[in-house]
Amino acid sequence: MDTDDSSPDLPPPTPVRAAAGMPSAGPGGGPEAHGSTPTRQGDQADQPTSKANGFRTVLGGGPPPGPTRPEFWRSPLRGPWLTSVFGLVLLIGIPVMFVTGLLSYAAYNPDLATVNDQTPNKGWLGFYLFSWPTDPSWLYRLTQGVHVTLGVVLVPVLLAKLWSVIPKLFSWPPVRSVAHALERLSLLLLVGGALFEFVTGLLNVQLHYIFPGSFYTLHFYGAWVFIGAFVVHIVFRVPVMVRALRGRRLRTELRTPTDATRPEPPDATGLVSPRPAPATISRRGALGTVGLGSLVLFAVTAGQSIGGSLRRTALLAPHGQEPGSGPNGFQINKTAASVGIRAADIGPQWRLVVRGPGYERTLTREQVLALPQHEAALPIACVEGWSTADQHWSGVRLRDLATMAGFPGEPPEVFVESVERGGSFGSTVLRANQVHDPRSLLALRVNGADLSPDHGYPARIIVPANPGVHNTKWVTRLTFGAAT
Repeated sequence: MDTDDSSPDLPPPTPVRAAAGMPSAGPGGGPEAHGSTPTRQGDQADQPTSKANGFRTVLGGGPPPGPTRPEFWRSPLRGPWLTSVFGLVLLIGIPVMFVTGLLSYAAYNPDLATVNDQTPNKGWLGFYLFSWPTDPSWLYRLTQGVHVTLGVVLVPVLLAKLWSVIPKLFSWPPVRSVAHALERLSLLLLVGGALFEFVTGLLNVQLHYIFPGSFYTLHFYGAWVFIGAFVVHIVFRVPVMVRALRGRRLRTELRTPTDATRPEPPDATGLVSPRPAPATISRRGALGTVGLGSLVLFAVTAGQSIGGSLRRTALLAPHGQEPGSGPNGFQINKTAASVGIRAADIGPQWRLVVRGPGYERTLTREQVLALPQHEAALPIACVEGWSTADQHWSGVRLRDLATMAGFPGEPPEVFVESVERGGSFGSTVLRANQVHDPRSLLALRVNGADLSPDHGYPARIIVPANPGVHNTKWVTRLTFGAAT
């Protein structure tokens, strides 16, 4: 895209002339002698008014040199049509991202128990929450994969859209009225919210938690702020976008070479440069560059969710924690060492405690293995967007353990506790529908081998369509019929 600059050949600012009826300055800088009255000491009471008038003069007397001047932005590509094309893509993509993000939040069942809820003060923002289903088993893999992949793919479009409207961010004067101030505030929330959500999301994909506080809390509230500003922006800008898109044909623009590229006609949006430079790239080239950037990001991101041969191209997926080949050779986030698991915690001294109303039983791993064993082919999917292919798990059904705890009919929710000492999600509560599903297991083995320590040995939870962090590893206690 064309480079913006300020040019030394800008015309000099117009001298401020004396207003009609006002005396001009004399040689000494004071008023002329004709009928002039010397300034008296009592006139200093007028100084606040003079200062206020001076402030208004500065704001209203023209923008200072630099990006506040329309001539500073010289790209001939900027205009309502190109901005509207980028805006249309975001208008389609951002609502999909928002909805899949809400679904991701619902999958944690935050309304079920405090240990599941990273945003306890959400209030009415959780109005839509529902019991997260277990069918299809790949549901969370799909929704979170779409959420993360789409977010990464839209980054070039978002940056291009911000580039196309950047002159508006420097418009002068900064505030012209109360209505204009509110419009500027909504624009600040829109741009700031977009950058915040995209940046924190990308950092989360790479497991770089360099921001203060919990990612879940910040991203959740940030999403609501951003979508509110987005809706307000859309309400006021959709008519402008529709007119702009109808004003120029996409096919014509895609056939226009660089040497034939001309600025759009000036209009009220203020995006068209009043002194454009010659085009160094066509609008076709600009759209193609942005599209190519999104395509490359898709190629290096989508494989972490789609799997198969594309997994090798997932360069933006979290790396460094692949446990090698073999039955346990699939992606992990938390290693045993990273959460303080000691050899004694998962060695022969390990015990599983199963509790219910008036019931408690302690089992060794050998006793758990002696219970009826079942198998389930289920993936693991995490909030960072990565997921595995179906792994073949074997273990004890959670509903059989619920029966042991005194619930022979419909099983209740279960509070799952781990021996891990650090990190988040060391415990969780699973809904009754999750416990009841015959594929929900306290898994002891995977792909025909014992779980490795990093995959949760001696026992872990595996539930269909469950976020990875809620498939608790290193389980030591199951309390049925209690949320905490």
